Amino acid sequence: MDVKFWGVRGSLAAPLSPGQIQAKINAAIQIVQPKDLESPDSRQKFLSSLPSHIYGTIGGNTPCVQATSFSNDELIFDAGTGIREMGMSQDIMGNTHYSLFLSHLHWDHIQGFPFFGPLYNPNVTIDIYSPLEDVADFFASQMRAPFYPVDFNAVKDRINFNIISTGEDYGIGGVTISCCKMNHPGGSYSYSVEENGKKIVYATDMELLDFKIGEDTKRVFENADAVILDAQYTPQDSYAKTKWGHSAFCYAVDFAVEMNVKKIYLFHHEPSYDDKKITSILQSAKWYADFISEKKVEVELAIEGKGFSI
Repeated sequence: MDVKFWGVRGSLAAPLSPGQIQAKINAAIQIVQPKDLESPDSRQKFLSSLPSHIYGTIGGNTPCVQATSFSNDELIFDAGTGIREMGMSQDIMGNTHYSLFLSHLHWDHIQGFPFFGPLYNPNVTIDIYSPLEDVADFFASQMRAPFYPVDFNAVKDRINFNIISTGEDYGIGGVTISCCKMNHPGGSYSYSVEENGKKIVYATDMELLDFKIGEDTKRVFENADAVILDAQYTPQDSYAKTKWGHSAFCYAVDFAVEMNVKKIYLFHHEPSYDDKKITSILQSAKWYADFISEKKVEVELAIEGKGFSI
């Protein structure tokens, strides 16, 4: 199964500001040497040697994750602004069916859907899955006047809404999907995806401090090969934002250790954190994971445009 991140920010989109771009350029200029500018090869080598927070960016789009199964089933998790980028990708051209799983209906997780290009292709059908019984009405409301110029009725005949339940397995091609409810204002749902004996979990918008782990949670998370996991805050900010429905990186690591997870991707990045701060959070999370788990849990960042395969 191939997984790609199209949107990794939480709460609201956070494009790079002019000041942040200028700071990256300034940081590169301060360490460049004359020899680094002698040829195209030396310039490229210099750029490639820069720290990731200078040379690249974590990304500014809100949540959207694509998972492609071995049988080429296209699964999408959430429809934040990142789904627009996915819809423009050459990699999905020619696909005529998508399965979209919604964690919940907060604005940052659905606002990109009206801008998903394939939605307007008459040959495309989309199955939307959610445990929320009124999902069709709520989801469609953002495409009604005066919020959007194209009414939902123009596309609804090619969209199927499927109400699913926690504790049940659902099959799509050769993939098995389960969900469980998490601790978040208004509720949020995490999804496990299993194929060929491998399991990934999409787990956004969850406050792990004082979260009671039940049987449904264990069923979804235990022994996962990779978990895309909410780690929006530093510990200091998580204390100030208790009951906001998100976690600090250390709680994400603790949870992964308890669930015997092999690898986590820190996700739903705080929009006020710049690339340098998020990169420093990754380093802190790696140190913490090594300290408490003796390197049993790998920690990486969810970065827009990148992904992984299992």
